[in-house]
Amino acid sequence: KKNEQELKDEEMELFTKYYMEWKGGKKSDSISYANIPRFYYRLPAEDEVLLQKLREESRAVFLQRKSRELLDNEELQNLWFLLDKHQTSPVIGEEAMINYENFLKVGEKAGPKCKQFFTAKIFAKLLHNDPYGRISIMQFFNYVMRKG
Repeated sequence: KKNEQELKDEEMELFTKYYMEWKGGKKSDSISYANIPRFYYRLPAEDEVLLQKLREESRAVFLQRKSRELLDNEELQNLWFLLDKHQTSPVIGEEAMINYENFLKVGEKAGPKCKQFFTAKIFAKLLHNDPYGRISIMQFFNYVMRKG
């Protein structure tokens, strides 16, 4: 029979073995962690002037790129003109409507910045109970103004 100290030593050895396996002590088990991209970077300290300048500049470039993607006033006016020109009859009430075929035509003519808004998904999202399968031009234009 084993004495009490030998049992404790064996118990500690097994505990350490299983704990290391569970914790990821084996290199083969933790390889997947190396594939996870880093998503958090700490903010630079006050004395890290170069890192602060780099952060400011990268933020400015990001905001410039985003602002170039936005539609300016002239592009919005052109979009409204195209939508109004391609509205689909019959007119019910006072609301101008457009069907999917004309929606795609406007999408081709509207320009590259507007292309992201002329998808089947967006058309379906704005499609309500119109018996002719059309969407409201005003609702679509408001959607573009909010999202763009």
